[in-house]
Amino acid sequence: MVTCYLRYIIDPSKLKQFERYGQMWIPLVEKFGGQHHGYFLPSEGASNVALALFSFPSLAEYEQYRIKMLDDADCVAAFHYADETQCIVSYERSFFRPVFT
Repeated sequence: MVTCYLRYIIDPSKLKQFERYGQMWIPLVEKFGGQHHGYFLPSEGASNVALALFSFPSLAEYEQYRIKMLDDADCVAAFHYADETQCIVSYERSFFRPVFT
């Protein structure tokens, strides 16, 4: 299993737009075989940092998702929504593997 951790720098004045963007992506990740763990919006502390976490059974399956989403109309619409609203300033992506007892 591999978990993708996305750390976003967002425009705090466009929090509602970013929340909508997150709501668009959760079912899309699941559509392509991933398990979304949610978007996490600012509450206390920094007002411009948001997070998202989702997992795929393997890095290879994540890479297939990345290829397939480029041709998916709903994914393209989500990308366009982010561009139109400019709710995302920047983001970074990291990958983790879980440790269980």
